[in-house]
Amino acid sequence: MRLGLIGAGLIGARHAQLIMDEPDLTLAGIADPSDAARAIARQLGVAHYDDFRDLIALASLEGVIVAAPNQLHGPIGLACIERGLPLLVEKPIADTFEAGAALVAAAESRGLPLLVGHHRRFHAMVEATHAMLGAGEIGDIVAVSAMWATRKPDAYFEAAPWRRAEGGGPVLINLIHDIDCLRHFAGEIEEVHAIASNARRGFDVEDTAVAVLRFASGALGTVTLSDCAPSPWGWEAGSSDNPGIAGTRQNCYRFLGTRGSLDFPNLVLWRQEDASAWDWSLPLQATEYPQRANVPLAAQLRHFCRVIRGEEPARVSGREGLATLAATLAVNESARLGRPVRPRVVD
Repeated sequence: MRLGLIGAGLIGARHAQLIMDEPDLTLAGIADPSDAARAIARQLGVAHYDDFRDLIALASLEGVIVAAPNQLHGPIGLACIERGLPLLVEKPIADTFEAGAALVAAAESRGLPLLVGHHRRFHAMVEATHAMLGAGEIGDIVAVSAMWATRKPDAYFEAAPWRRAEGGGPVLINLIHDIDCLRHFAGEIEEVHAIASNARRGFDVEDTAVAVLRFASGALGTVTLSDCAPSPWGWEAGSSDNPGIAGTRQNCYRFLGTRGSLDFPNLVLWRQEDASAWDWSLPLQATEYPQRANVPLAAQLRHFCRVIRGEEPARVSGREGLATLAATLAVNESARLGRPVRPRVVD
């Protein structure tokens, strides 16, 4: 199967190498006008295009991965759909709800697969946690606490100025992953109340945000986010999923349930030995489940190919990605308005 890649930044470069590593896949070309992308294409021995339109004009392409800046997902995605190409679009599906909805409508009208790159759903520990919560290991979810904090280096912003402009920022770049995980674990988010600040970096976008979430089930959640504070708490640090970020094995989520509690990603389950007593004087027993390792981006890539072949449905469809975008945009909107906001509903 011949795939094209549009965008060769941090995540795009990882996609490129993973395609090269798969014996049944061919990277037909990389489209990205940057010198860095040119160098990656030269290193991998694949064709390079400044203009993505030249790449998607290739008759031999069977699918495209879009890893361009958030603000370009909409127009690039529509152009690919116009060419009849199945798409894996990096999160967020687009930088606005309207642009994301247009992508979903266009793909559905053509009957084309549209997947959104929420690769954490393919992580072995996410799959294990989803199964445990679904089996009622902690009873009904009452609340969840989530944290993502790190200090991004100045070079991160200098290399890609779009990250400090509207449509960028850690809410849409980073928090959206956590919002997707929390939706996956606890269900739809009905209401968001958030506060954001750009006091440390002074960019047009936030550097820190705190949000309170209300889920349709009645469960509540809190999320703390910052890209200007070094910490051991966050998905990449706790899971060691990203080779560019040092691992710490610290938890980033804690789930509270009516029968027990669960640490994630370390998967420590806390329950009383006698679950019928519910006596807070009784000690809690900790059960630590074994860690399972995989490369979720690679698992997502193989899934994308199976979807193209019609072998299985999309795990994170365009509609699913749009629902996560709606809940994430509600964080920014609530912070701007200073009041609770209900995410837009995906029709």
